[in-house]
Amino acid sequence: MSLDRTHPAIHVLAGVMVDGAGKVLLAQRPPGKHLAGAWEFPGGKREPGEAPLAALARELHEELGILLQGAEPLIRVPWQYDDKSLLLDAWIVRAWANEPASLDGQALRWSDPWSVDIADLAPADRAILQALRLPATYAITPADIEPVDADFVGHLVRTALERGERMIQLRLPRWLPGQVRALAAAVLPDVRLHRAHVLLNGDIEGALALGDGVGVHLPARLARVVNERPLPWGQLVAASCHDADELAHATAIGADFATLSPVASTPSHPGSAALGWDRFQQWLEGAALPVYALGGMRLDHVNQARSLGAQGVAGIRGFWHSAA
Repeated sequence: MSLDRTHPAIHVLAGVMVDGAGKVLLAQRPPGKHLAGAWEFPGGKREPGEAPLAALARELHEELGILLQGAEPLIRVPWQYDDKSLLLDAWIVRAWANEPASLDGQALRWSDPWSVDIADLAPADRAILQALRLPATYAITPADIEPVDADFVGHLVRTALERGERMIQLRLPRWLPGQVRALAAAVLPDVRLHRAHVLLNGDIEGALALGDGVGVHLPARLARVVNERPLPWGQLVAASCHDADELAHATAIGADFATLSPVASTPSHPGSAALGWDRFQQWLEGAALPVYALGGMRLDHVNQARSLGAQGVAGIRGFWHSAA
C-alpha cells in the first residue's frame, strides 16, 4: 500500500516477542481505538530524537512492564491507514526481564506463529507475521528438468526438506500442470511433516485443489492481472516483481511475499539488466511485504540481503547442490 508522501510517516516500533517454545505474544486493540478488536504486535510510537531500540524498550516497558534485554531487526512495513502514514518497524525480541502483563487493559495471548489466523491481525501487522514465519532461503527447481525425471525431483525435494529447506517453488516449464500437481501431491506428506511449503508456478487451481502446504507463485505477467488474493490465507501466495510498482501491486492483492529481480546478472536471463544492490534496497524500502533477492544469488548472499532489509535470497543454481 503506497504511502502519502505529503505527510511524514509516523514511526511505530513493534516488538515480536518470541518465548522459549517459539510462541509469539499478540495484543488485541481495545474498544474505542482504531481497528478495535484486531490483534497486533505490542509497541508504539517513537518520540522525536529517540533511537529506535530505545523507543522499543520504552514502549514495551510502558505497555507490558518488561525490561528489554536484546532485539534484532525483522522487517520495516510502510503502510497507509486512511489519512495516516505509518512506518511499522518490527524487531524480534527473545530476551527480556519480568513477565509481560496487560498494563493498558489490552487482551494478551501467546500463540504458535503458524496457528495464528492472519486475517485476525491488523493489516499492517500481517507482513510482520509472515516475515517471522518465512525462511531466509527460497529454492526454485531448475527449469530444464524433464517430466521423466519426476522421481529424481521428488528425491531432490525430500532431501532438501531433510536438510532444512522450508520453501520450494516447483517451476517446471517443460511439464504439464497435471504432472507438476502429481509431483506436489507425492511430496506433500514430507512437506507437511517438516511444516514446509511447496509453491506451484502460476497454477492457482492446482494449489486450491491440493490445499494445506501448497501455495502459488505468480509470474509477473499473471500477477499483473490478478486483482485479489487468489488463495486462502493459510496457503502462501508469492509474486515475481521487477520494480516498485509491481511490489506495490503484490501488496495490494494480499501476497505473502515477493521476489525482486534480477539483482545480479544471471545465465537464465542474459538480456535483463541487473538492478544491483543499491536499487534493490531503494525499491525494498517502499515494499510492505517480505521480499527475496533473486537473480544471480548464492546461499552466501543471505546475510547481505538481510542487512538491506530483505527476507533473504531465492535462487536456482547453487541452491540444490547440498540437497543432491
